[in-house]
Amino acid sequence: MAGGMGGGWARRGSGVPLAQRVRGGAAPAPERPGAYCPGRHCWVSGAVDAEGVKRPGLLLEWRQVAGRWEGRVTYVARLRPLEANGGWAVVEEWLPAELLTPL
Repeated sequence: MAGGMGGGWARRGSGVPLAQRVRGGAAPAPERPGAYCPGRHCWVSGAVDAEGVKRPGLLLEWRQVAGRWEGRVTYVARLRPLEANGGWAVVEEWLPAELLTPL
């Protein structure tokens, strides 16, 4: 084929591989060794849609209220009942620790 082909076959550009190109400015700081990430995956019982199914969720933080532990979680639940062919919505709420199970 004379004249080369499009789609990256012809040799063009700076010759520096994309993985080695760096934009100007400071490089992002590496994460500190042992840095703590509070987010944890969990199962949520007693979801707001009351379908009786454990929903996968993300535990964001803990707090103690009146001597009981609660977790702030996000998960998805049905916005409308099944009969209405409803969609899903993201829920964020504080729930008692008894309703949260680690994955």
